[in-house]
Amino acid sequence: MMLVDIYIKILQRLNFEKRLEVISRLSQSMMEEKKSNAENFFSLYGAFNSDQTADELIEEIRASRTFNREIEAF
Repeated sequence: MMLVDIYIKILQRLNFEKRLEVISRLSQSMMEEKKSNAENFFSLYGAFNSDQTADELIEEIRASRTFNREIEAF
C-alpha cells in the first residue's frame, strides 16, 4: 500500500469542512514552496564577483587545465 493511499483513508474519515481545510492548507503550502524556490533562484543572480572580464576568466580556466595522457601498464 502506498503512502498516498494511507492518507486518503485517513482523510475519508474527516468531515467535509476538515477535508476542505486540509485542501486549503496543502494548496497554501505548495504556493509558499513555489515562491520560495523562485526567490532562492533569483538570490543567486550576481553572486559571483570578479574584477576580471568574462574573456579573462575563460582564458584563465583554459590555461589551468592539465591533461595526463599517460597509459599505465597492468
